[in-house]
Amino acid sequence: MNNVTVKNALMFIIPSILGIFLFMTPIPIDTEDGRSVQLPVMFASDFLMELLSVEVITVIVTILLIVTAIVSIIATRVKKQSQTESFWVSIFATTPVWIVVRIVGAILAILVFMNVGPEFLISEDTGQLLLTDLLPFLFSIFLFAGLLLPLLLNFGLMEFFGSLLKNVMRPLFRLPGRASIDSMASWVGDGTVGIMMSNNQYEAGKYTAREAAIVASAFSVVSITFSISILGRLGISHLFWQFFLTLFIAGFVAAVITPRIPPLSRKANTYIDGSEGQEEPKEKNVVKNGFAQASLRAEESFKQGKNLQTGFKTVFDLWFGVLPVVMAIGTIAAGVANFTPVFEWLAVPFVPVLEWMNIPEAAAASQTLLIGFADMLLPAILAESFGITSELTLFIIATLSVSQLIYMSETGGVLVASKIPITFLDAVLIFLVRTIITLPIIVLMGHLLL
Repeated sequence: MNNVTVKNALMFIIPSILGIFLFMTPIPIDTEDGRSVQLPVMFASDFLMELLSVEVITVIVTILLIVTAIVSIIATRVKKQSQTESFWVSIFATTPVWIVVRIVGAILAILVFMNVGPEFLISEDTGQLLLTDLLPFLFSIFLFAGLLLPLLLNFGLMEFFGSLLKNVMRPLFRLPGRASIDSMASWVGDGTVGIMMSNNQYEAGKYTAREAAIVASAFSVVSITFSISILGRLGISHLFWQFFLTLFIAGFVAAVITPRIPPLSRKANTYIDGSEGQEEPKEKNVVKNGFAQASLRAEESFKQGKNLQTGFKTVFDLWFGVLPVVMAIGTIAAGVANFTPVFEWLAVPFVPVLEWMNIPEAAAASQTLLIGFADMLLPAILAESFGITSELTLFIIATLSVSQLIYMSETGGVLVASKIPITFLDAVLIFLVRTIITLPIIVLMGHLLL
């Protein structure tokens, strides 16, 4: 374990620093709305979208969804008949339920692209929002994040922080130390990137089902940039630091509690191959041991030479496995939110609760509490349309919509579509649990800070 040479130490240090820079280092930028921050990997994604244009990527995504639906049927049949699994079969073959979801995603993409069908499915607030706005973004970020994720995952950074923080992460969050990198990348970077990392680690046998579910559902917060845009939309950008402090405290408490209660506590503590999860022994000399483990892992990764192949496999899994699910579930969820009174009915019990918490404009605010499950921007949009003016209420709406974390038009759809064993019902329950846990904290912080 102590056979660390300068060469394999550099194999660990250089790719890891590059990965941290790309995924976890916000760079100040000037935007039309003033100063903001952006991650380097997001720069690459934005550059691709500008280079090809959103319209072209929308066409590509539509074709991709159609191809996915057709090839998934063929690949699943081939796998069943031959009992073999080639590279492409492993990407497209799936269960009958997910084949149906992929077909639905393809059909919805065609309807939206051709602008044919009911407004419930193709309006700018439902299908168009998904196909022409969200999916081009996901297509681009999946490409660069998928190809570059090995810098964070395969060159020892996870092993180093795994050793360094295992004595902290396990008692607090019931997670291995290596999850600290995943968690930080999610918090500083983007929620979808965090879910990608968790899924990758689960498939690689580094996380148990329970650990992967906890990391992906407790830490995969939307990016700082996206959060700033919500504050700007509500006209409370000047409250950023109060917002971020409150979000951190509420998120921390939720991350401590949610792994200890259903549905996360009931997830199997087994790896993807069925073997039981192992409790990590406490270590001394964690820095020295972690550095040694990381250096040897980096050397092994260079010797295997499969990082590019792994990166492309991740990209294809996300393109063909996740995008159709986001299109299908996200469109339907947005349709329910925008064209039915379901979320209004569900909000009724919250009115007296918000009034008891002394929140101004409680009746209007109550309708924003659960609608974020469909899309995280909907609470802010509703707050605007209702004409809510109370700074405290707007602060609570903005912070809660981010801390709820699960919204089906993006992170929720990506999570349910991943190999991590989180079902749609799990996503609903996690969303509700996080709402119940974080709302009182956010309200208290709002009263204290504003």
